Amino acid sequence: MFDVKQQINAVSRRVGSRTLEAGEARTVTVSQTYDTDLDDLWEAVTTAERIARWFLPVAGELKLGGHYQLQGNAGGTVTACEAPRAFDATWEMGDQVSWIEVRLSAVDGGTLFELHHIAVVGEHWDTYGPGAVGIGWDGAVLGLAMYLATGAGMTPEAAAEWMTSPEAKEFYTASGRQWIEADIASGADPAKATEVGERTIGFYTGAA
Repeated sequence: MFDVKQQINAVSRRVGSRTLEAGEARTVTVSQTYDTDLDDLWEAVTTAERIARWFLPVAGELKLGGHYQLQGNAGGTVTACEAPRAFDATWEMGDQVSWIEVRLSAVDGGTLFELHHIAVVGEHWDTYGPGAVGIGWDGAVLGLAMYLATGAGMTPEAAAEWMTSPEAKEFYTASGRQWIEADIASGADPAKATEVGERTIGFYTGAA
């Protein structure tokens, strides 16, 4: 279906921190360069019809101030939009609110996609670390890469089936190990980063 190692190596991952009015937050960043132009990538990540091909079906108003809802996942409000280069939105699941920032920029070889997920963290971070959201975003940028390369989408049903496949488990494991390294690079204790990272890998692969 795809080269796991090649896709893992195509993505850059960073873990950082940020001070918000709501408190001290941690940031998880994924970025990948795609072989397409800025306007095409902007359309792929901001229009409902194309988002559904590589991520999830989405309802609502995808415009500044509009509210969106991803099928079976997060919803929120678009809080900033500067087409075709940037948008920000809240990321709301249950009573938990975090934030995403998406940035696009033209670079040699195509267009760079960069997503920052920002959350005020607590017990969940201490238990699972950055891979808890990082592995999920790795899956999203994989979906975007496959869609842009082939033009073909994947139904939610097909995606759910793939998530239990040996290939998916290989991908989740490789992604999780990269998030352990990113966590350590950010200053986390290596033993703790490894412990929580392996726990998260177990969750995604069904080994936990």
